[in-house]
Amino acid sequence: MQAKIVTLPGDGIGPEIVAQAVRVLRHVASTYGHTFTFEEAMIGGCAIDAVGNPLPDSTLATCATADAVLLGAVGGPKWSDPTAPVRPEQGLLKLRQHFDLFANLRPVKSYPALAKHAPLRADLLEGVDILFVRELTGDVYFGPRTEQGDGDRAWDTMIYTVEEVRRVARVAFEAARRRSGRLVSVDKANVLASMRLWRRTVNEVAKEYPDVKLEHVLVDACAMYLMRYPAQYDVVLAGNLFGDILTDEASVLAGSLGMLPSASLNNGTFGVYEPIHGSAPDIAGKGIANPIATILSAAMLLRHSLKLEQEAQAIEQAVDTVLLSGARTADIADPGSPSLGTVEFTDQVIAHVRPGVRV
Repeated sequence: MQAKIVTLPGDGIGPEIVAQAVRVLRHVASTYGHTFTFEEAMIGGCAIDAVGNPLPDSTLATCATADAVLLGAVGGPKWSDPTAPVRPEQGLLKLRQHFDLFANLRPVKSYPALAKHAPLRADLLEGVDILFVRELTGDVYFGPRTEQGDGDRAWDTMIYTVEEVRRVARVAFEAARRRSGRLVSVDKANVLASMRLWRRTVNEVAKEYPDVKLEHVLVDACAMYLMRYPAQYDVVLAGNLFGDILTDEASVLAGSLGMLPSASLNNGTFGVYEPIHGSAPDIAGKGIANPIATILSAAMLLRHSLKLEQEAQAIEQAVDTVLLSGARTADIADPGSPSLGTVEFTDQVIAHVRPGVRV
């Protein structure tokens, strides 16, 4: 297979972790007989500094030529003023909207070897393997709003249409059908009209999937259950705002933000793949960032955009094997124990990516 992958390293540790994920992808290409080409473009704070725009037109044009995009992270103290008219996160929102990346997949898996790093008891983490499907181009992030909120009144409007809910619900139902046949839809239908539309539409879509068991849970209850009974969840569907909050909450189940990948997809095969963590400016340039989330995002890129399931599983198995061997980056190492740097940990992963390896 031949494929073009555009990289958007961004800010902070973004360039370091993207570089390591690219190393893994190059190794996969060489090992399995594929040809991947890579082109880099700007996003976030570095783009603001260079051209005054967090997502330059040239970056959009470059992304449009790609089969998939691998993104690092954006933002940092230099651009942290929320009242600034131009901010790094605007680049992310524009990227999602431009390519209609309406479905955000965020898998959350607990690793027994890392259970001590999670704030919950180890027995609560047994069997945790959740796929969050977050709607990504609607809700309060894209509805009518006051621009700055610096007056006496401000608003951000939560808006959903039936079609917006229907299309992301189908993604979630399809995922549930491939997994355990169970789907939980999260809303606040007891209070919000937009969420009553959400629930009604999800119920309508459910008729197309009689083999999937659907349950509705209010978002506040879901936030509690994720900490008390996380293993009960398999596929969780949520709107943009609630999905954003719940997936960050659920990230603690994996022991570190550095473990969790994501995929943002449209109706085609194009997608943007990125770790869910931020730019971690406090450790940028030190060579100690955890590359796992970005490497696993690269595996999702192979699976969803390039349809290379065996190669994706080989990366995931390699990460599991390295963790089971006891290798750790600083964020998941026991106090006083030795840890590997970003490059050294990736070396270990690459050494375990082999043809024919399946989970």
